[in-house]
Amino acid sequence: MVRFLFSVVFLVCLAGPRAHADVGVVLNESLDSSVDRVTGTGHSAVYFSRICPDSPVKLRLCRSDEQGSVMSNYINIGEDQPFEWNVVSLSMYLYGVEDSRYRPVFGSYKAKHLLEERYLAKYLTAYCEGPPCTTSFKAEWREMVAATLIRNVYIFSIDTTVDQDRELIAEFNSAPNKSHFNGLTRNCADFTRRVINSYFPHAVNPDYLNDFGMTSPKAVARTFTRYALRHPETNFRVQHFAQVPGTIKRSRECRAGTEQLYHSKKFLIPMIVFADHELPVVVASYVLTGRFNPQHQLEQHPAARAAEIGRELQLAKTAQDKTRAKKLEMDENLERARVVGTAEEWKEYREAFDRITAEAIPEELIPDSQRLHRYFKNLDLRGTPLVDEHGALWMEIRESGREFKVGLSANNILAPASDSLGAYELLLARTNTILKSPKHSRESMLEFRRDWAVQQRASERSAVSVARNAIPGKAGRTMFLSDAGDD
Repeated sequence: MVRFLFSVVFLVCLAGPRAHADVGVVLNESLDSSVDRVTGTGHSAVYFSRICPDSPVKLRLCRSDEQGSVMSNYINIGEDQPFEWNVVSLSMYLYGVEDSRYRPVFGSYKAKHLLEERYLAKYLTAYCEGPPCTTSFKAEWREMVAATLIRNVYIFSIDTTVDQDRELIAEFNSAPNKSHFNGLTRNCADFTRRVINSYFPHAVNPDYLNDFGMTSPKAVARTFTRYALRHPETNFRVQHFAQVPGTIKRSRECRAGTEQLYHSKKFLIPMIVFADHELPVVVASYVLTGRFNPQHQLEQHPAARAAEIGRELQLAKTAQDKTRAKKLEMDENLERARVVGTAEEWKEYREAFDRITAEAIPEELIPDSQRLHRYFKNLDLRGTPLVDEHGALWMEIRESGREFKVGLSANNILAPASDSLGAYELLLARTNTILKSPKHSRESMLEFRRDWAVQQRASERSAVSVARNAIPGKAGRTMFLSDAGDD
């Protein structure tokens, strides 16, 4: 039952009823590392729902039980040959596992490294035989494994036909797969533009004005969105995969060139001092032509069903059927709220969570609510992560002469072998992080409702555990990890 609750969200998002498969623009948020720390551009890739990897460098049509793939290129994939692109299954890209039932619910660099090494051993041995490919953390094939452990991911999708997918497969399987990466003219966003435009000519365009002569990931997502909205028959929808709570710094929203100058003090102040004449041009360019908010698009187009309702609404308006149009508008708003949630619903969950943590303290399930935000750090410091043959993660802990482990994946967090108090505290820390996150960093309401149900089950198990372990006249075991101290 627990495995079902955690996996159903992924299946709902990706396997809803539809007449056609999808192609989509993947927009990865910006990391606080390397050049991305300065530019804030993030990363762009391509999603296919009907194309799957025959190998990391060869495409085929998916089988009925597969969920699609993500194709991407980087400045340095890092394999023995200088490939232009690699492709991995969607679940591998998002979670580092073949089956979403085993996806991680806690993120750390240690955990991600385990998943990367597992992927290397299973899929890259023919392309990555030794150093630096196998040892360098700068080899960017690693970014195609468990991307949601390090950042938020948006996917903007529209329908394709099987003939279009077959043509794409034939084109890329026959063409040389050799890197010619150039940050100015052949970067990751240019690659995405090339792939999408092979399906829909001129659907994606650069924004040379706002990106100073380059193609940026955000420009690709923005122009693709505008194309899709001009063609409602394509069933445009947006999916969001939130960064997994854990010890890795939260990713930041992507920005175009002028947007980064507009928002960043480290650029804005020098421009005020040294380029005061150019500053109004930058501001006007961004305000008038460069604005695009992925989260707003998600809220407007959150699922395939919302796209269908929106198309029916346009037909009703065209036919001047006011009664039907009014009903469809209500249905559309309800569908959006069902997937994304309303401000009031999120507020109610925050209030309910405050009550839960307040009640857990006297019941000795947690020491105090203020320490929840340090839980992930303590877990990472005190535990040793392990990965099984399916990619499911465990944390093995030795403390005070006691050895135990906690499941860190959707399938095992409430497994019999997973410490019940540790599992409950982990889920409380997850919920605490999600409820305090901005919109672009939190999961959908669909996902959160199911997480909440799992947390309730964990509460019941941990309460039973405390009762069984209680010794008359002594306090029961509280937090399963001793506090490592204040941050």
